[in-house]
Order: sequence, then C-alpha cells, then structure tokens
Amino acid sequence: MSARGRPRGLHLRHGCLSRQQQLRLLNHFISKAPQPTGQPIPSHFTLAVKDNIATTSALHPSPSSDPPPPALAAAAALPTTCASPFLSTYRSPFEATIVAQLRARGARLVGKTNLDEFGMGSHSTHSAFGAVSQQPSQPPQPQPSQPSQPESAASLLSSLLSAGGSSGGSAVAVAAGEADVALGTDTGGSVRLPAAYCGVVGFKPSYGMLSRFGVVPYANSLDTVGLLAGGVGRIRELIVGGGGGEEGGDNQGLWGEWDEKDPTSLSLSARRRCAREREGYYYPRLEQEREVGEVLRTVTFGIPLEYNIEELDPRIRDGWAKVAKTLQHEFGARVVPVSLPSTRHALSAYYVIAPAEASSNLAKYDGIRYGTRDTDSASDAAGGVLYAASRGRGFGDEVKRRILLGSYTLSSEAMDNYFIKAQRVRRLVRRDFDRVFALDNPLHEKETFDLADLDESIAMEDKWGPEEVDFLLCPTAPTLAPKLGDVMNQTPVDAYMNDVFTVPASLAGLPAISIPMPLSETAGDRTRRSDTAGLQLIGQYWDDARLLAVADAIFKTIETTTSTR
Repeated sequence: MSARGRPRGLHLRHGCLSRQQQLRLLNHFISKAPQPTGQPIPSHFTLAVKDNIATTSALHPSPSSDPPPPALAAAAALPTTCASPFLSTYRSPFEATIVAQLRARGARLVGKTNLDEFGMGSHSTHSAFGAVSQQPSQPPQPQPSQPSQPESAASLLSSLLSAGGSSGGSAVAVAAGEADVALGTDTGGSVRLPAAYCGVVGFKPSYGMLSRFGVVPYANSLDTVGLLAGGVGRIRELIVGGGGGEEGGDNQGLWGEWDEKDPTSLSLSARRRCAREREGYYYPRLEQEREVGEVLRTVTFGIPLEYNIEELDPRIRDGWAKVAKTLQHEFGARVVPVSLPSTRHALSAYYVIAPAEASSNLAKYDGIRYGTRDTDSASDAAGGVLYAASRGRGFGDEVKRRILLGSYTLSSEAMDNYFIKAQRVRRLVRRDFDRVFALDNPLHEKETFDLADLDESIAMEDKWGPEEVDFLLCPTAPTLAPKLGDVMNQTPVDAYMNDVFTVPASLAGLPAISIPMPLSETAGDRTRRSDTAGLQLIGQYWDDARLLAVADAIFKTIETTTSTR
C-alpha cells in the first residue's frame, strides 16, 4: 500500500485467522524478497534486514555463476525506505557492508523489516507503513457457552501487543520463524527492547565493531548495528567466528573485519590490540566447548541498585532476582550490588544528544537535494523556505518532534544549558561503568572511585573501593510488552521511559545483550499478556566475546529450567 495510506497493522481481521493472515496482521515486513523458483538457493541461514540498512538486491550472489540479467536484478531489488514517505521508492545504488559480510557467510535475504520512521521510536508504531504488532503468547480464549463473533476494532487492539522499537519488525520476523537472523540498529536500545518484548535474543556490540556503512544515520555517536536471533549461539558464531590462532585463522568472526568506508569502524590494529587484552577472541572453539557451569563459576555479576526503580514491574523484579539467585547458588557465580550514580540522568542526556544529532542528519531531506518532493503544493519559495511543504508532509509527527527538539538544543541560546551538559553527563555515565568493571576500558584512562558518590549500602572490598565485576545483570525493560491500543494513547514521555535500562550502555558504547527471561505466573492472573521479559547483560568495551559466552550459558540454563517445569 502507499506509504501515506492507512496503517496496515491495524486493519481488522474477522473470524478464525489462518497462519498467513496472522503474519500479515503483524505487519513486520515492508518488502519481501521473491521466493526462489527452480533450483533451491544454497544458504546457511535466512536473513531479515531492517529497512534503514541499504540492500541492492534480494538475490543471493554466487561466486561460481554469472551475474543475473539486469531485468531480473532490477525486479529483485528491494527499496530502502526507513519507513518514511521521503524514501518510499528509494533504491540504494550500493549495499551496506554488514549485509555483504553476512551474505558472504551464507545468508539469504528474505525481506526488509518495518520500523519506526528513521529509527525514532520505542514501539514501531511511527511508521508510514503502519504499526508493527505481535500476538500475545496466550491470547484470550472465548467461553464455551459463547459463540464465535467477528472481532471488533476494540477487541483486536486489546489482543495485540507492542513489538517494541525501533527494530520491531526484525524482532517479530525472528519470533515468527521467518528469519534465522535479523539485522537491526541500536541507538538507545532499539534492538534490545524489541528482543525483550518478543522473546528473542538481541545483541548490541561495542561501538565501532560492526560497520555502519550503508546504514541511514539517526545519531552518529550512538548508532550501532545489532543482531537478533532465536538463540545466542548463532550470534556468537557470527561475531566471534570459529577460527583459531593469533590472527583469527579460518572462519574469523565479524569482530576482526575493519571497514575503511566507515570512519567509526575501529582500525584493524586497534581491534587486535583490544582482543589480546580480552578472552574468547582467539581459539574460540576451545571456549565454546566449556561446560555451562565452568563458564559461570568464575564470573562476578553486578546488580545495579539504581535499576531497581519504582516503575519496574513486580514480575520482572522477581524474575531478575530468581536468575541472580540461580547463578549464585547453583553455579557458584558471585553476585554483588554495584552503584551507577549517574544512571538516573542518562535518559535525559540521551534525549538531548540523540535528537540534536538527528536534526543535523535529517537536514538533507528537503525534497530537492534528497528525498521525494511534495508536488501537490505550490512552491513556497516566495514565502521563505522552499522545502517547508515537503518536509512538513514527508516527516511523521515523532520525527518532527525530535528535529524541533534537536534544533532547539543546538541553538546558541540553549546549547550550553542542554547539549553541553548532556555531553558531560554522558562522560559521567561512561566513568561509572569503567569504575565498576574489573577490566579496564582500552579507550580511556582508568579512574578511581570517589567514595562520596557511592550508595551507603555498597560494601568496600578494600580501602580502594568496592568489589569490581565482570558483567552487569539487569532487566532490559521496566515493563512487559504493552497493548498496542495503550501505546497509541501514550504521551511521548511515557514511551521514552521504556529506554531507561538500555540507554546507559548506548551512551558509553558498551556491548549489551537481551535474552528471554521466563516469568512465574502470578496467583489469580488469568490475563497474562506475556510469559517472558528481557534479561540484559552489559560488559566492558570490547569484551563482546566473553559477554556472548556468558549470555549463551545463562540462556541454556534458563532454557533447561523452563523445559523441565
């Protein structure tokens, strides 16, 4: 349908829905790759790509065959729309580096997934192609005495849940089994939050590890390409690889590939220097053969006191505590409280920095230099701004809101009070992480604790300060996936609150992963909306390999516990 049309995700469906109808209702794809005909295309896994990441063709390149005819290649080309009317027909002349890297590893592209326009949102509802939704794990069942009735708009909205954002389409594609791996972008939690809501795994690597060339930017200092999958193992294999030796050997992971076209891509020498100071990058096969108990026994987890907020859902708090106790009592891991005093300011700082960078990045979308021009309105050049009509009609409400907010914070009157202060808060957030992790940050000098900043409940390990930890263990989101109808009635500030646990790691550029965390049933709760929440692990910079190993061990532990219930 047209990018200006009615949201497809809210169309009504009546009666009993077939599998195909249910998938259409989720509205998670903007464009689908043509189904292969004739000889099956060899591939190791299927790949869905968020539609702000450039692709040139849905065809899987084969080095042993001739290139496809131009007509066939053009027919198979998929647009890169960013879920915006400005780019509704745009086809990129080049492909994102990360897509090419995954194709080289045997990925077959199945389609481009829906998202919040330009990645700006927490629920994938701000899309020109309609809202993304997911079905509850236990939909309400009709009473035996009641005949089946056609669904009304109210009952439909009450049964559909938010998929999270902005990579909601990618998360739903994995959860629905239509893709083994999906690409998303994580600026302040846009991979981890959908993963938590949809019950899949979402990984945000260290800033600078994966190439951003071919990714439409939102906030350059925060944007990170992320991976979603049904389990940790697939992501771990792609990031770390299966080779060995000092230089990574054969089947080297994505961590070892530098992209000269991306100025934020960490140089090859820096990658190798950081990897030598970390575990798990060289000889990864030996790491993958370790038992779950062996992996977890030597790990110290930190529980951030500031993350136990009043808005945290009681079921998520109980699940968080249960996992921590299991790790401590059954596997011998150490679990200690830690303090991140600047965390309470992280969300405010993020929503100053990100819109400021977005307003600069989106300045080129005027319908003249870039993007689709609004030809229905008369030229307003005589009235002042030539492209006001195109920008006013081309951008959605949320994008306009962030452009205005960012333009204001960058103005001469407000920059010192907002943007500069937000950057100072960002430095404090990064310093808090560096002080609680046992590993040093290879990009910054080590700083000692000011003991006056610590919470009184934090015990001192010695005269130098509290005990240092390997990873932080916390929820991914403070609430379960909300109903789609409730999301539509939320204020922007309410929606922004969903990012409170994911934003700090993004500000510091640290690796973080969300894995499904099962929740116990509350007595008398017959209207459960979701059985799972997200459990987040945060590690020190470039400790991605060990983070994935520990997350994989916890994921297997949770999976085993759940299956034996």
